Amino acid sequence: MTELLTLDVLKQAVSGTAAAFRRVVELQPAGGPGSKVYPPTYEGGRYATEKRRINGETLDCVLLDSVQSQANRMELALQDAWERKRLSLPVISVDFSETDARFIGKITSLQAPHRIADAILRDSELNGIPFRKTAVGKLLDEVNIQNSIVLFKHCPTALVYGMWDSTGLRGGMGAKFGRAVVSEIIGIGAVPGQKTSSRIDPLQIAIKAGPVYKTASGDWTLNEKEAETDENGKPILVGKKGKPSEINHGNVTPSFAFVKERDRPVLDKEGNPIPIGGFTIDRAIQQTTISLPAIRRLKFRTQDNEDSIRTALVALALCGAVLSSEQGYDLRSQCLLIPQDEILWGLIGEPGNNPQTYTVNAEQALTVVKAAIADLPETQRWDEQELVLRPKSDLVQLVIRSYVTGAETDEVEES
Repeated sequence: MTELLTLDVLKQAVSGTAAAFRRVVELQPAGGPGSKVYPPTYEGGRYATEKRRINGETLDCVLLDSVQSQANRMELALQDAWERKRLSLPVISVDFSETDARFIGKITSLQAPHRIADAILRDSELNGIPFRKTAVGKLLDEVNIQNSIVLFKHCPTALVYGMWDSTGLRGGMGAKFGRAVVSEIIGIGAVPGQKTSSRIDPLQIAIKAGPVYKTASGDWTLNEKEAETDENGKPILVGKKGKPSEINHGNVTPSFAFVKERDRPVLDKEGNPIPIGGFTIDRAIQQTTISLPAIRRLKFRTQDNEDSIRTALVALALCGAVLSSEQGYDLRSQCLLIPQDEILWGLIGEPGNNPQTYTVNAEQALTVVKAAIADLPETQRWDEQELVLRPKSDLVQLVIRSYVTGAETDEVEES
C-alpha cells in the first residue's frame, strides 16, 4: 500500500532501525524505442561502459549520469528553489560582479565542487578578512563526524552529499564526510552506435583558398603583411596549417567518429576502431539511495534533538532528489529521458519485509523540509541569511588569465 510521505514518517525512520530510502525510476529515451541517447564522454572521448548483473542476467550497460553529476543536479535544484524563495537554505556565495571577472557572476556553496570547503570560498574575503579566518571559517577547522553542527547550520548539503576539507589547515587530513545520498542513471542493454560528421559550406570555400593568418588583434587575415609574427618574424598561421576550416569556413568531408589517442583510433579486442556515436538501449534506470546509517553516524554535540537534526537532513536529501526529478531528465544534448511510471520511494526496514512505498511531489517535499526545521529550537536551526564574500584580487586575476590562456591553448586543468 502506498502512503503519503510525511515528517512523522521521516522521524520514525531516523529514530528506528530502517536502512534507507530508495527510489528506482525506469526511463525511456524521449524519441521512443530505438532512438539514440548520448552518455557523457571521458578522457579520449570514451564512454563509461560495463557489464552488470541485473535480475540474474549479465547485461551490457553504459553510464548515463554519474553519482557526482547526480549530486550536482540535486544541489542546483535546491539552489533554484532557494532563488525562487520556495525554500530557505544557508548559502555562502562569492560575488564576482564588481570585479574584472564580472562575467562569472555569483558562485554559491551549492555550486562549488567541494561545497563550503571549496578553494573558491577559501580564496575569498568577508570585509577584507579571508573566509577561513572569519567566525564561520574558523569553525570549519574543528568540524568532524562527532561535531557536525557547524556544517548543519551553514552548509547542510556537505553532510548530505559529502565533503573533504582538503584546503584547510589540516590539508589532506581535513574532515571527511561520505555521501549519504547516492544516485546514478544507467542505460541497460546498451548497443553502441556510429556518429558521422559533415558540413556543406554555402560559400564553397576550398582548402586551397588559404592559408589563413592570425592578427595581433585576435582576428584573421589572408595578407601576410597584416599577420602577427613569431620571434623569427614569420607570419603565424591559424591552427597548424592555416586552413579555412580553422576559422569555420569550407566543407567538412563526411567521416566517422572514433575514440582516439594521439590522433589514432583506439581498437577494441577484435581490432576494430571504437566508435563514438551514442547508444540505443532497452531502458534506463535511475537508482537513488539515502543511507540512514550514514545520517545516524553524525553527531552534533547538543543535549537533545539530535534525531530531529538528522530528520531535517533526510528531509533535505529527499527534497533535493524530488526537485531534481521535477526539473526533468534532460541530461545533455541528445539525452532526454522520460519516466515510465509514477515515481515512488521505498523505505527499506526490517530484513525480509517488503519496503513500504511512499509518494511525494515537490511541494510535499518542500513542506516536509520546512516542518523539520520548524521542529528544531531556534538555536539549532540553520542560518537562513546569505553570507556574501568577495573574491581576492589574485583569484580574479587567475580567472582572467585562465580565460585568456585557455582560449589560446584550448587546455583546461581537471580537478
